[in-house]
Amino acid sequence: MSISTNSFAAIVAVFSLLLLSSMQCHAQLSSTFYDRTCPNALNTIRTSVRQAVSSERRMAASLIRLHFHDCFVQGCDASILLDETPTIVSEKTALPNLGSARGYGIIEDAKREVEKTCPGVVSCADILAVAARDASTLVGGPSWTVKLGRRDSTTASHTLAETDLPGPFDPLDRLISGFANKGLSTRDMVALSGAHSIGQAQCFLFRDRIYSNGTDIDAGFASTRRRQCPQEDQNGNLAPLDLVTPNQLDNTYFKNLIQRKGLLQSDQVLLGGGSTDSIVSEYSNSPPAFASDFAAAMIRMGDISPLTGQNGIIRTVCGSIN
Repeated sequence: MSISTNSFAAIVAVFSLLLLSSMQCHAQLSSTFYDRTCPNALNTIRTSVRQAVSSERRMAASLIRLHFHDCFVQGCDASILLDETPTIVSEKTALPNLGSARGYGIIEDAKREVEKTCPGVVSCADILAVAARDASTLVGGPSWTVKLGRRDSTTASHTLAETDLPGPFDPLDRLISGFANKGLSTRDMVALSGAHSIGQAQCFLFRDRIYSNGTDIDAGFASTRRRQCPQEDQNGNLAPLDLVTPNQLDNTYFKNLIQRKGLLQSDQVLLGGGSTDSIVSEYSNSPPAFASDFAAAMIRMGDISPLTGQNGIIRTVCGSIN
């Protein structure tokens, strides 16, 4: 079967267009996006984040989580920051965020400062991405080059926030598939779980685990955690996700899993005889491996379905549409 020159040229053109469209969202994000339009943007954001984290170390975990919870719902478009209105059902009130998502005010503060020098230029979605990176470095975690150029959504999805975010009781297969649905590998999922090296969880999220007398939890660890988490009431009592270095983003989280001291069920399932055991073991033995993979996974997470070019807007206030 022969193909004419014209037909061949047409096929090549179609493949070129397909390739271009698949690359476009990544090509439009660039680490130098604001170099000319707002050269001090990153320094301004860093100042706001540094002030917040120096006041409360836990805020570093909250800012990383906020970026994560944004990207998993509609992509990295700052939809999580939108407040409730007659036309918007806010993601803030979805169960995974209600009473636990924090740091909205820090992002608004950073946005307000950036607006003073570069009004209408820097998106809230990009501020979230930069804040997560800065938060990591301020608590001893890795740094990475943030790609920029995202725009902000005009919609939120309470429904997707209820369904697409991984939960504290999820089994391993559901965690793997949930991340895969966002274009993230199993290795990315394990690396990103390492963010639980910092931050705290509410009692009701780990109560069943510490009272289970299961073989996958260290008895002494469970006993210690029960002191601040009775079998009834005190649902909001907080416990550090990592008891050893609670304010440091490091690989201790993975060492804890090997000792059966993961606080959440969704943490400990990473070491339960499944496909992620070897990755947990690797990260527990190699801080550089974890740091490198965490940084790479955060970059890939920041690439999830960004709004670019003519799509989306630049919000003046992150909590509302202009």
